[in-house]
Amino acid sequence: MKPRLLVFALAALTLVFAAGCQSIEDRIKQKPDVFAKLDKLTQEKIKQGIIDLGYSFDMVYLALGEPNEKHETITETGKTETWVYNTYFQRYDGTAFVGYERRIYYDPTLRTYRTYFQPAYADVYRQDKEEQIRIVFKDGKVTVIEQAKK
Repeated sequence: MKPRLLVFALAALTLVFAAGCQSIEDRIKQKPDVFAKLDKLTQEKIKQGIIDLGYSFDMVYLALGEPNEKHETITETGKTETWVYNTYFQRYDGTAFVGYERRIYYDPTLRTYRTYFQPAYADVYRQDKEEQIRIVFKDGKVTVIEQAKK
């Protein structure tokens, strides 16, 4: 496998895990005519979640699923459409003061229950996203594939 295709395969694998319930097989069942018209090598690439330059909208959809974002760009040279695939996760932001907890304890000296307030802290997480792959289509074909590098 070429290094470029290996990188795209790894990105696609990440996207498959992030995509949720819909599998490649489900998408192939949605568009069986598109898949059937492809040569065997291309069918295998799509089954593995690999995309390449020259693929159509449908071929990318079969391999990677519905994008998280779609953008359209119009320039002097024409119109392009960009599909963006993200990974969503929770980022740990540390611990924060959230208020006070009421504590009740028995004071054996006074033979009574006493109340005091203790500071309370909680772990804080925020929803975050990271762009994994960006695909640019011109005239219905993939012309650019950008992938995040770690």
